[in-house]
Amino acid sequence: MLALTENHQVKDGWPVVCEPFEQWVLQDHFPLGRPPYEEVGVQVVDDVEPYELMKLRLLNAGHQAVAYFGYLSGYRLVHEAAQDPAIAAFTRAYMDREGTPTLKPVPGVDLDEYKDTLLERFANPNVRDQVQRLCLEASDRIPKFVLPVVRHQLATGGEVGLAAAIIASLARYCEGVDEDGQPIEINDRIADTLKQYAAKQVGPDADELGFLTNRELFGDLVDEPRFTAPYLEVLRSLHTVGARETVRKLT
Repeated sequence: MLALTENHQVKDGWPVVCEPFEQWVLQDHFPLGRPPYEEVGVQVVDDVEPYELMKLRLLNAGHQAVAYFGYLSGYRLVHEAAQDPAIAAFTRAYMDREGTPTLKPVPGVDLDEYKDTLLERFANPNVRDQVQRLCLEASDRIPKFVLPVVRHQLATGGEVGLAAAIIASLARYCEGVDEDGQPIEINDRIADTLKQYAAKQVGPDADELGFLTNRELFGDLVDEPRFTAPYLEVLRSLHTVGARETVRKLT
């Protein structure tokens, strides 16, 4: 409030704080003409799809990389999780090794710089975003942000181990109890279904791949050994040594 008053002569009793980042990309398809958007920093491009894929598979999927490992590690604010060196390294490795190979060329964007910026934004303590918000509606987010990467990588012979780790961390999260024995509130339109499938992977008669047998959500991934092998390794580690040690080993 003081900065607004001193720098801009604006008195606002409840200012909304935002991060120092903006990016606008528009596809240049305006049959009746358009304003000069370029003059205010908008990228006007022939095809917006490469930029959309970049956002979905790096930014949004990066949030999923932070979310479940972060919550299981005891973090409740995103910047705290993203400042954990192991989680940050895991997220960047996922972006580099699995997310980026699925992208189309993105004209005018330095992808390494973009990924650096994402990690800086995730770790910004002034935003104070909640980890559990990133965990919301996983059944909607994971199929849009992570599973297309998995399927592309499987089809092209690429790596899928880190994406499998993200899904394993979701599976452990959906068991509904954290590492301190405290309940986890699963906020999802199919929360009961997720918990039912996650329950299959625990107990004396556990089916370790039980969560993946939800074919409506995961399709045939349960039948893909290249995916299930790293998935099982991470899930077992989460059950035995916990999230912090598991994510440290992954990097």
